[in-house]
Amino acid sequence: MRPRQHVPRRRLPDSHVSLTEREKNNFQCIATLAERDAKRYTPAGIPMVAARLLHESDQVEAGIGRRVEFDMAAVAAGQIAEMLERAELGQMFRFCGFMARKNRNSKALVFHLTDIETIS
Repeated sequence: MRPRQHVPRRRLPDSHVSLTEREKNNFQCIATLAERDAKRYTPAGIPMVAARLLHESDQVEAGIGRRVEFDMAAVAAGQIAEMLERAELGQMFRFCGFMARKNRNSKALVFHLTDIETIS
C-alpha cells in the first residue's frame, strides 16, 4: 500500500472576496411540501416541524439535458416552524436554509429551513 501523497492547498489571491460563514453553507430549492410532521417543542420551548420536500426539474449538465427528481428531509424551528405548519401540503415553495448532518454521528443530511416563500 502506497502512502498518500500530500497535495498542497491552492491559495486564493488576496483580491479574492472571502465568504462569511453563512454564505459558505447557503442552500435554496424550489420544491413541493410532500409531508409534514406534527409540531413539537424542544426542551427550551422552541417549536420544531419536520417535513419531506419533493423537487422535480430539468437541468443541463455538460450540455446534456437531465431530469432531476429527489426528496429530502427538512426541519424548521421557531417562527419558520409556525409558517411550515400552516403551509398547504402539495403546494410549491422556495425553501432557503442550510444543510447539516441529521445528528453528530450520521452521514445523512437535513435541510434546515430559514425562510419559506410561496411560488405563484
